[in-house]
Amino acid sequence: MKVKECMCENVCCVKPETTVKEVAKLMCTKCIGSVPICDSDDCICGIITDRDIILKTLACDKDPNCTKVEEIMSKNVCTCKENDDISVVETKMAENQIRRIPVCNEENNIIGILTLKDLTENQEKIGCKEIGQTLKEICEK
Repeated sequence: MKVKECMCENVCCVKPETTVKEVAKLMCTKCIGSVPICDSDDCICGIITDRDIILKTLACDKDPNCTKVEEIMSKNVCTCKENDDISVVETKMAENQIRRIPVCNEENNIIGILTLKDLTENQEKIGCKEIGQTLKEICEK
């Protein structure tokens, strides 16, 4: 199975100068746990998660109203391509302990995102055992 067969194509992205508060509101409104950050060329340059907001902003006494996401985002983003095999991407997710992985085209533009939820919704095609192993490896370190 290929990534494009189960990824979500409607991805909300923000610019590096977006405030943490704006991203938190977006996450709340869209019921999502992460948001890719794209530069002026619409290429992925980072990602921010709900956990980043708590640990890198609130726990550090930073003001979410004026802290920019570029200050707290993860910069070395693990990505995949739409034609990658799901088993390869599951391994990548497990090795990097990530629950969501942006899907990019050859120009590094976001075209989708693959989440653990997407994997579980396709468990009949992927296999429960494989998904369970991926989840175990993401959580164990």
